Amino acid sequence: MILINEALLNETTERAKQSPRLRMNHNFHERLDDPVNRMLNALEPDTYIRPHRHLDPDKDEIFLLLRGRVAVFLFENDGNISGMQILDPKEGIYGAEIKAGTWHSLLVLESGSVIYEIKEGPFVPLAADHFAPWSPAPEETEAVRAYMEILTKAISGTL
Repeated sequence: MILINEALLNETTERAKQSPRLRMNHNFHERLDDPVNRMLNALEPDTYIRPHRHLDPDKDEIFLLLRGRVAVFLFENDGNISGMQILDPKEGIYGAEIKAGTWHSLLVLESGSVIYEIKEGPFVPLAADHFAPWSPAPEETEAVRAYMEILTKAISGTL
């Protein structure tokens, strides 16, 4: 039996805080080619999850927020926001399922946020064309900061 407990969440969160990307996976699947990938993903504010979609192969993605607050964004093909939901277990909003081919991203709103993520395997690194061309690449530091500010303003309705 694999237990998901406070100690595991804390350990994964501490590793995320030490990571340059401010996020860290704890995989439960034993091999990258497993038919189902299951993992904890500890996420800290200021981590940048570039808008992306899963096309090859088509993969639905499920996020269950175990603790913290995270905004899930959906986008149109031109980059306009088509949907947004704040996940917050304290408010009774626990997760989301993203259909394959849907542009999406997460914005972390609270330190110590941890999601349980499930998606079809095998693990295949995203190809360049799976990242939104209208979003900045991670190395574009100033553009990323500005983009994340746009997403933050969208949450507060000031766009």
